[in-house]
Amino acid sequence: MQHLLRDVLNYFRLPFTQQQIVALTNFVRLLNKWNKAYNLIGTQDSDKVIPLHIADSLAVCEYLRGTRIIDIGTGAGLPGIPLAIMQPQREFVLLDSNGKKITFIKQIIAELNLQNATAVQARAEAFTVENCFNSVLTRAFASICDMLKVTQHLACVDGCFLAMKGMQPRTEIQTLPDDFILDVVHALDVPGIDAARCLVVIKHKNDERKR
Repeated sequence: MQHLLRDVLNYFRLPFTQQQIVALTNFVRLLNKWNKAYNLIGTQDSDKVIPLHIADSLAVCEYLRGTRIIDIGTGAGLPGIPLAIMQPQREFVLLDSNGKKITFIKQIIAELNLQNATAVQARAEAFTVENCFNSVLTRAFASICDMLKVTQHLACVDGCFLAMKGMQPRTEIQTLPDDFILDVVHALDVPGIDAARCLVVIKHKNDERKR
């Protein structure tokens, strides 16, 4: 497993330490273990976890912005946990309304001793913080419009919304709410996944809005 993880990190040209490899390995091990009881990621095929979930999560590393990141609807801690392991200089909040999944993530954070990750059980629209987030990140969220509706209050004035998608969602992009604009769409090349993946980056139009 460590060999496969090294291949993924080298593919993305991400510098890593042995400690980070061990942390990712332990995360995959615990994900497979808990998945049997809690159906965290759907698939029971442990061989697919690294490409479908770890590599897919790490594909957005270079596109994160700022030091405060929130992972909305994190589920089993994806992409938040792999990103927190590989980006110790950033602070991650992992948000989900599912109590069992948040319990799992809290256990992961404790076992891996992740000092830069916090798990919170809440719905995005009801979650408020004193300090805004530079990047609001979602993976497998229903639609971009829905994401913006429930998370817009969490981003800094100059922050961005990062939506991980499969094929480029042209209709969703064309129907963005009036307050938002498309910044860029990054095509993601994920090793082990023979399917289209992209990251849609959206910004708020009004940089003068009050928080």
